[in-house]
Amino acid sequence: MNSATSTPTHPLIAPSPPVAPSPPVAPSPPVAPSPPVAGASRALLALTLLNLLNYVDRYVPSAVKELFKADLHLTDAQTSWPLTAFVLVYMVSSPVFGSLADKWPRRKVIAFGVALWSLATAAAALSGNFWTFLLARALVGVGEAAYATLSPAVIADFYAPERRNRALTWFYAAIPVGAAIGFAAGGLLGHHFGWRVAFVAVGLPGLLAATWVWNLHEPPKIQAETTTPPSWALALRQLATNRTYVYAVAGYVAVTFASGALADWYPTFLARHRGMDLAQAGTIVGIGTVVGGLAGTLLGGYAGDWLAKRFANPYLLLSGVTMVAAAGLATVALQVQSATAVLAAIVATQVFLWCYNGPINALIINSVPNSMVPRAFAVSILAIHLFGDAISPPIVGLIADATGDLTLAMTAVPVTMAVGAMVWLVGCRRI
Repeated sequence: MNSATSTPTHPLIAPSPPVAPSPPVAPSPPVAPSPPVAGASRALLALTLLNLLNYVDRYVPSAVKELFKADLHLTDAQTSWPLTAFVLVYMVSSPVFGSLADKWPRRKVIAFGVALWSLATAAAALSGNFWTFLLARALVGVGEAAYATLSPAVIADFYAPERRNRALTWFYAAIPVGAAIGFAAGGLLGHHFGWRVAFVAVGLPGLLAATWVWNLHEPPKIQAETTTPPSWALALRQLATNRTYVYAVAGYVAVTFASGALADWYPTFLARHRGMDLAQAGTIVGIGTVVGGLAGTLLGGYAGDWLAKRFANPYLLLSGVTMVAAAGLATVALQVQSATAVLAAIVATQVFLWCYNGPINALIINSVPNSMVPRAFAVSILAIHLFGDAISPPIVGLIADATGDLTLAMTAVPVTMAVGAMVWLVGCRRI
């Protein structure tokens, strides 16, 4: 035996067999996005329709503000308090409905809310004074809280994370369309038939939508997830330390402050300072909202998915940059004089204002565990309304009453848009 080539062995250890070379490993094919759960498209269509009706009902009062102001003998500030009452009740009720989702089928809770808000919208037509009008608008907030808190969570259960931004983009595209219909229909109906007819006409169709939602398929809770939602105390602590969630909602608060003031006061601004009647002002704001808002929402959703393949924090980056542009254009919309220039300015403002809608709401969903989604949205709704559009319309009204200058009061709109942009851009850098 040749000692140079032999291998010594231990008497208790068998020699290892020769190792065959490993075959080449083929690259893994790309993972296809998970398909939606059965019934997803039908549910998305129904919930999107509800979102449209939601914003029709919400903005009819802004279109007929001057009419019910005169009829009910209100001040400028009082004309905005019903919107504030609606938002306050809406945000306080949201956590309640977020908890009910743990115990009751969500489609039934949503349907109950839709029926309640529709009846309350129509009931505003029976108001004889400030307090009865305030009560009717506050009840709208109870109904909408059931819907707004639970609908994004239902959509999240139907669609996998990589598909949610696209689904939510279509869901939130209904907001500018609904707001535009509210402005235009409210202005036209109010001009020709009075403000009471406007409230009845936009309120009652919601009862049909409630019936449709009641009969929807209930999706499984996020892919057989068995974890129960944390207590509210624990949920609040978790959300407060979630930097992505905090930056998303903080910017959302500032932008909601701006958009609430713009929606409630811009038609009145045009009537007072640009010599337009209510029908013309409502039509211009309606066209600007539906064209710019729809284009901006779709642009933001699709651009967010494109940027997600190329940048970190694409949703915050997109939302911050587009909101900078919206702030500049909103300043222009408060300065131009002719109807054509006003329309062009408000369309351009709305395009950039609405780009954040799908991306930020998708970011809120994706930044928390699945069991936390209803609570995350309830807290988000509470925050954006408590510090946003619950206070901005009356603040603008109080400034206008104190100074006699609605144009000065409206400068709060571009300023708070810029604040929201700054928050999102800082978050994009720090997360």
